[in-house]
Amino acid sequence: MRRLFDEELADLDTSFTEMGLLVSETIQHAVQTFLDHDRSGANEIIEGDKAINQREIALEKKTFEMIALYQPVTTDLREIVTILKAVSVLERIGDNARNIALSTIHVKGNQRVAEIEQQIGETGAKVAKMVADVLMYYVNDDAANADRMSIIASEVSEDTKHIRDLAVESMKQDPELVNASTDYLVVGGYLKRTSDYVTDIAEWIIYKRTGKIVELNPGASSFI
Repeated sequence: MRRLFDEELADLDTSFTEMGLLVSETIQHAVQTFLDHDRSGANEIIEGDKAINQREIALEKKTFEMIALYQPVTTDLREIVTILKAVSVLERIGDNARNIALSTIHVKGNQRVAEIEQQIGETGAKVAKMVADVLMYYVNDDAANADRMSIIASEVSEDTKHIRDLAVESMKQDPELVNASTDYLVVGGYLKRTSDYVTDIAEWIIYKRTGKIVELNPGASSFI
């Protein structure tokens, strides 16, 4: 029975990590399609969101089945609960990628601001790396580095505040930039929320490793 449990838990870990890598790639791709004005790529991301949702459903179902069948305790239970909680966060990050793709379609053809787009590109790359890094910390059971994810989230918060300030200023200077700047505000908000979601996953990694429930991002708030 123990051997079967260990095998299924290993499969669950692998599936969770694969979903996380897919989400990390998707959020990075979404930002790049936005910067490239790539409507075709945006449509691919929107369509691909279904696969992320299906992975979430499958993983949640598997965690419930394993809890019911094996009735795990202590460390084993914490690992399954961590996946159960974190997979829903990954799905929300996937939703953010889809919403950035929707903004790409909306902004197509509008006048653009290079300085703001450069900041969005840099911030998007940072956020995608956060997602990839937190998955590595999960695989390595690395609570110490997971605890430090809040530092990167604070940097992203400052980056997105800068995006907001630039967007508001561009609206004041040129009414023709209102539509594009509104989308910059929206995309910045999705990046900010994604970084907050990463700290949520980091909190569950710490729980998995230590059994302690911590709050890494008590100051998280809406972007606007």
